[in-house]
Amino acid sequence: MQRVVVDALEDVKAQDIKVFNTTHLTSLFDRVIIASGTSNRQTRALANSVADKWRENGERVIAIEGEDTGEWVVVDLGDIVVHLMQPAIRQYYNLEEIWGGKLVRMKLLPDGSRGGASQDDGS
Repeated sequence: MQRVVVDALEDVKAQDIKVFNTTHLTSLFDRVIIASGTSNRQTRALANSVADKWRENGERVIAIEGEDTGEWVVVDLGDIVVHLMQPAIRQYYNLEEIWGGKLVRMKLLPDGSRGGASQDDGS
């Protein structure tokens, strides 16, 4: 199901998408997905895209937090938690360091197609 989330993010041109396997760190969820949006409007649109695609697949969205400001929006999908952040907020909180170490290798679309996300080689 992480593919559904990544596709939804790429549809709205999310930047720097990272998928982390968190099963070794917590039993609360299996994946943390972090992506950046360039404006409050885009981070809200990313959250809506994720929620819509998730529901289209017959799944339930647990909660969406942070839509009021749009600087950092969290979408709780149960086994997957999605953090959508503006670059300055993302750099400040550095969630990659907290959840890092177990990047999930996923083929992302090349720059210029759907979302312009760069492929992560897991390093």
